[in-house]
Amino acid sequence: MVKSKSNYKIQNIVATTSLEKPVPLTKLARTQPNTEYNPETFPGLVLRIKEPKSAVLVFSSGNLVCTGTKSVAQVRQVIQAVIKQLKKINVKITTKPKITVQNIVASGTINLKLNLNFLALEMENTEYEPEQFPGLVYKLIEPNATFLLFSNGKLVCTGTKNKQQLEFSMTQLLKNVKQALKNYKK
Repeated sequence: MVKSKSNYKIQNIVATTSLEKPVPLTKLARTQPNTEYNPETFPGLVLRIKEPKSAVLVFSSGNLVCTGTKSVAQVRQVIQAVIKQLKKINVKITTKPKITVQNIVASGTINLKLNLNFLALEMENTEYEPEQFPGLVYKLIEPNATFLLFSNGKLVCTGTKNKQQLEFSMTQLLKNVKQALKNYKK
């Protein structure tokens, strides 16, 4: 049997929180240079943070959507940076924002060459249309995760909400691929 281990790296975390206070978006856009605000096309303001590099959607309700970070610790740093910028326009946040991770995107490899046509036939919950896209889409139901698998063994995983789910999903994927490959060798 092929002994293989999956390696992955978190590329992006999407997290949400509420500051539980209204935010004057026009005032924020006028006073902060790292913002984009066009209320005719989108109700939120985009606030770009340099370190750690990320973008935050700020809504007038005080809700935030943070993208581009690679860890929950970075999400916290970014939210603190947003709170600092709001302080400059006299919006004082007194509550500690509760962070909810909505999605983790990771890339990696399972160190195996993959026959995607075969896997598409052998495994459930797959989509593979090589004329349209070179990767096989594989949906794992428990935990909920979606993988893009490529013939060179590289992969992208999305849909998990914490590191444990991500690791468990990678383990499940590896187990399911190896099971399908056993049938290929027969």
